[in-house]
Amino acid sequence: MSSESALLDVTAQVEGLRSGEFSARELLEAAIERVERLNGQLGSVIHSDFDWAMDQVEAVEGDKTPLAGVPFLMKDIGGEQGGRPFGAGMALLARHDYRAAEDSYFTQKVRKAGLIPFGRTNTPELALLPTTEPVAHGPTRNPWNPEYSSGGSSGGASAAVAGGLVAAAHASDGGGSIRGPASMCGLVGLKPTRGRCSFGPSSGERWSGFSNEFVLTRTVRDSALLLDLLSGAMPGDPYAAPPPKHSFSSSLERPTGPLRIGFLSGSLRGIPPHPDFIQAVEHCAAVFESLGHQVEQAHPVALEDTATIVHYLTVVTCNVARAIEAWQEKLGIEISPDDVEPLTWALAERGREIPATQLLASIEYVHQLGRRFASWWEGGFDVLMTPTQAAPPPRIGQLASNPDEPMAPFVLSSPYGIYTLPFNLSGQPAISLPGGVTQGGGDWPAGLPLGVQLVGSQGEEGLLLSLARQWEEASPWSSHRPAIFG
Repeated sequence: MSSESALLDVTAQVEGLRSGEFSARELLEAAIERVERLNGQLGSVIHSDFDWAMDQVEAVEGDKTPLAGVPFLMKDIGGEQGGRPFGAGMALLARHDYRAAEDSYFTQKVRKAGLIPFGRTNTPELALLPTTEPVAHGPTRNPWNPEYSSGGSSGGASAAVAGGLVAAAHASDGGGSIRGPASMCGLVGLKPTRGRCSFGPSSGERWSGFSNEFVLTRTVRDSALLLDLLSGAMPGDPYAAPPPKHSFSSSLERPTGPLRIGFLSGSLRGIPPHPDFIQAVEHCAAVFESLGHQVEQAHPVALEDTATIVHYLTVVTCNVARAIEAWQEKLGIEISPDDVEPLTWALAERGREIPATQLLASIEYVHQLGRRFASWWEGGFDVLMTPTQAAPPPRIGQLASNPDEPMAPFVLSSPYGIYTLPFNLSGQPAISLPGGVTQGGGDWPAGLPLGVQLVGSQGEEGLLLSLARQWEEASPWSSHRPAIFG
């Protein structure tokens, strides 16, 4: 049943399990078969846990938990699993066979929902790039065209979902790392409101609040269902997103009424988007207008602030420096430049040079930026629409580690975070939806996916999901699959 189950989203897999169309064991065996057959082409799954997962399946047969028996993959940063290998994209941790001490709260919720984690997916070292090509495990390739990247830092997850290994996979987003891979692979990628999903118990936040954990899916209904099951405050969280008034799944059926949608399809801070992204956003704007929404070219002026990237880099580099320190403490060793990739070391060195007062000044800027963004939504807009990225997927190797110019991959990554990372600073929810494919010509061939981003005000994932469902129904995408999927 491998090919048949690969066609189903999570919701349909649950329906098949409950109706007895197939068993949890058959579903997991089919997922394992696809990993074994296709992962050599994709480079998605870097740790397999097949025997342990099979034992878990025995325990969920007949279980009535919401997603009991649905196969799932965890990203290899965050989502710690007690006793299981954990690498954060680092060859150093692989050499030390590092294993997490306990399940994270997010992992606990994954298992409580009935999902069966049976492996971990590839990620760039410390989740630092919009491509997934770590020295530790090699590149993850885009199922639509293996010469191109599946994105980063959740590139292993996006390749697994787009390639049909699983219907949904764990992902995280500190500057676009859910939304970017979704754009590059034709998936639904929701970055929830800051604090919606817990990082506990080992962490209160990641990247000083920029990062979020959630999933990548093929359908809007799956993202809503999984947000209902995986979100929510946990003991000791330093902050939490406001609880929703209704379930996220029910929001898909709740009428939004006419919304005021501002859209930006042009250049931002001097970086012009690829013409196919402009066409995608303008087509989406026309569709929303035909559905009765008020659509106009408008965006928060604060998006144009060139200081944003400077403060983002200050916070990220300080966090990278601290990450190196933390891994030294956990492993009981001193980490040298030879232990990490050149970019990682360069960012850590830069972070070590930043005074504490400068970091605090950047955090103050971040908080003020969030208020400046909020004033645009308070001024009468419901949703902002932009391209998810300014460029289609990079070629494998285009953003690879470069010892001679260690910061080069970070600088070359600018087109891939220009529209996404501002909302990691503000903490607002944002979702990337399939917006079409490249038309060919220039530096990119035809047929590479590209996404459109919708951004809402704090706590408004339900509104975003409802609007996303309208776009999904007006322009269905889930039947569009790469050749490897079959």
